Amino acid sequence: MTQYAIGVDFGTLSARALAVEIGTGRELASASMDYPHGVMSRALPDGTPLRPDWALQHPGDYAECLRAVVRETLRRAQLDPANAAGLGVDFTANTFLPVNAHGDPLCLQPEWQSNPHAWAKLWKHHAAQPFATRMEDAARARGEQFLERYGGKVSPEWMLPKLWQILEEAPEVCEAADCFIEAGDWIVRQLTGSDARSASIAGYKAFYDPQSGYPMDYLRALDPRLARLTEEKLQGRMLPPGARAGVLNARGAEWTGLPEGVPVAVANIDAHVSMPAAGPTEPGDMLMILGTSACHIMLGSEQRSVPGICGAVLDGVLPGMVGYEAGQNCCGDHFHWIVDHFAPARYAQEAERRGISLHELLTEKAAALKPGESGLLALDWWNGNRSVLVDANLTGLLLGMTLSTRCEEIYRALMEAVAFGARKILDAFEESGTPVRKLYACGGIAQKNPLMMQILADVLRREIRIVRSAQASALGSAMFGAVAAGSAQGGYDSVTDAAREMGGVDARIYAPDPENSRVYDALYREYSLLHDAFGRDQDGVMKRLRRLRDAQLSRSR
Repeated sequence: MTQYAIGVDFGTLSARALAVEIGTGRELASASMDYPHGVMSRALPDGTPLRPDWALQHPGDYAECLRAVVRETLRRAQLDPANAAGLGVDFTANTFLPVNAHGDPLCLQPEWQSNPHAWAKLWKHHAAQPFATRMEDAARARGEQFLERYGGKVSPEWMLPKLWQILEEAPEVCEAADCFIEAGDWIVRQLTGSDARSASIAGYKAFYDPQSGYPMDYLRALDPRLARLTEEKLQGRMLPPGARAGVLNARGAEWTGLPEGVPVAVANIDAHVSMPAAGPTEPGDMLMILGTSACHIMLGSEQRSVPGICGAVLDGVLPGMVGYEAGQNCCGDHFHWIVDHFAPARYAQEAERRGISLHELLTEKAAALKPGESGLLALDWWNGNRSVLVDANLTGLLLGMTLSTRCEEIYRALMEAVAFGARKILDAFEESGTPVRKLYACGGIAQKNPLMMQILADVLRREIRIVRSAQASALGSAMFGAVAAGSAQGGYDSVTDAAREMGGVDARIYAPDPENSRVYDALYREYSLLHDAFGRDQDGVMKRLRRLRDAQLSRSR
């Protein structure tokens, strides 16, 4: 009899399920499905246009993908549904949606289908930047202590700036919604009927503190309506990672093909849940999750203020430790941008002739270059900056181009920019008295792109170990699902126990090359000059150009 747990990872573009054997960590089968509507950044399904910097999703996609991937995973592994010990889910955060009293998304009701604010706002919905700026300025003026937990910054990706945007621009949505809910919590609610909410997600994305709750005095001073909205429509039982949110109800059983009564863990953030996939970890360990964007999860024994981080939450990642989050808004997206818009036709023809992808071809050509050989330097802000500047209005920059500049040189320069941005984050931790002891990496780039990993090792001057599983988030969710079950029901009593048996790293270790690191030290000094010149200018050329672009786009839509 094979007893197993299932993890479901809801990413930016797709959902994936993974079945993992309890006791061995053996991955039994997985299945994935792209969201049918993807990311809606230009128009709603009915054609209603969207303004610049919007990023919405269709919650029906989440349910459809869940039904498909869990059942397909069971089919592929020929698993007996009765042997499922637990189920866990993770989600990109902050992605949230308004729902009615029955838990149905407003956007799926006919009267709300043309209102953009009724849809699920994805993490990279950056149109709330003006509200984030106002919240940050007010918190700093009031001397709010909670701001220190977020590196002194407020991100437009978080729930409260987005809620304030809805309140200002579509108060009718606030009135009609019974509550606003994280997409991960919504999925758990659909599966179990429970009102459980993730204290971890609320801690990182909504200023929630387990001891004091939301900062209500600050919110009342900011806007009494926002305070009321928070009190009345963010309600629910706040539970820590690994807690049992409930058990599968009839709907959950129908959706998944598992029997009613299977324990379901409280939802997790997709990056944070990956940490135990590296195996047992300790304070000073950092995991880099490298995909469409990049997230850096750091464990600490005490809470410190680190400039520009995305939150420091006790028990937010693993029990008994402070979990720090930082990140970069653009990682793999850089490379898709080059392939989609700038790769010459002859490169596409060469890749087709050789039976490889354009990414593989450009990586191969970029690997033949030496650090500094192209004369190029880039800022990695194609989708704004998450850490350490926390400013979605910043944009990309590429310096040093000539008429002889080749596509692969730009491709490598963007790889190096990602690594320089990561070094800014590590420097911020080190300079704040939170040293990084070990560095791990997971995600598609960590698994598939040795050149990117070597550049990171060279720039960071650190060894990097690779998480064994190619599906770290789904594996982590399966672990938390097993913890929700507990040993009495065939799972584990702690995530440490689960990580010991189910997690781990592979044999690969990327070690820095001393000569490459020397060259990259010089390039990093130049990157830092550009970083501060463009990133710390409150009303610089990047922002003026963006305002001009937004004005022109608004007229044309």
